[in-house]
Amino acid sequence: MTVRDALDQAAAELDAAGIDTPRVDAEWLLAHVLDTSRSGLALERELSDDQADRLRALVERRAQREPLAYVLGEWGFRRLTLTIDARALVPRPETEVVVERCLARLDGLDEPRVLDVGVGSGAIALAIADEHPGARVLGIDTSEAALSLAEENRALTGVDGRVRLRHGDLLAGLPGPFDLVVSNPPYVSAEEWDLLQPEIRLYEPRAALVGARVAEDVAREAAPALAPGGWLVLEAGDGQAAALASTLVELGYEDVTITPDLAGRERVVEGRR
Repeated sequence: MTVRDALDQAAAELDAAGIDTPRVDAEWLLAHVLDTSRSGLALERELSDDQADRLRALVERRAQREPLAYVLGEWGFRRLTLTIDARALVPRPETEVVVERCLARLDGLDEPRVLDVGVGSGAIALAIADEHPGARVLGIDTSEAALSLAEENRALTGVDGRVRLRHGDLLAGLPGPFDLVVSNPPYVSAEEWDLLQPEIRLYEPRAALVGARVAEDVAREAAPALAPGGWLVLEAGDGQAAALASTLVELGYEDVTITPDLAGRERVVEGRR
């Protein structure tokens, strides 16, 4: 079987399974099997029997609507390639904007103290440490499974011991003060959950997605934990940013701003203590 034939067959199977981007996903899967880039698939070659079998197994998993990142076992986030599986959410492009805003707020600080509430796979915490060489980051999560994945990614990314991980719920018992607190909290309602695409609803951890007013709770607990002039940076669900910004104002935060994501949706809410 040639590369072109394998791509055509895989894309057809994924299309029949209802995948939104069947050709692109087929390219990712085949590139993974061949240990090349998607552009490397332009080189015509024959697949070995082992490669064809591996591709079929991956396509079958994706056709069951398992997220592409889980099938591949890794995913890119800013400058990092992270191990990704069902222990934590797949890092989203909109969360890269959260990191961008954090780095902007840390600009000019030599060794800022950062807290990531709900660290998950470690994407935000590790990206901040990777792109700010002086940052000292503490990541907390209620999920032991997510923390174990974050530990694996910490070892992969080589951030020189500048990221610590801890089991915990919100900011209870944490040492401060912090120069910045960041969180991508659960913000999907229970009613919305049933309407989500199968990749999310059937595979991603529900507790990391479904929650009511968690961002507000983080904002409330972060206020006394922030150093004077410290920043809170929160990711917000679609249509939730304005109300969250109003809550920050009510809690006494200053310079409250809203930043859109790459799709133009109001996504990141920030405030200064």
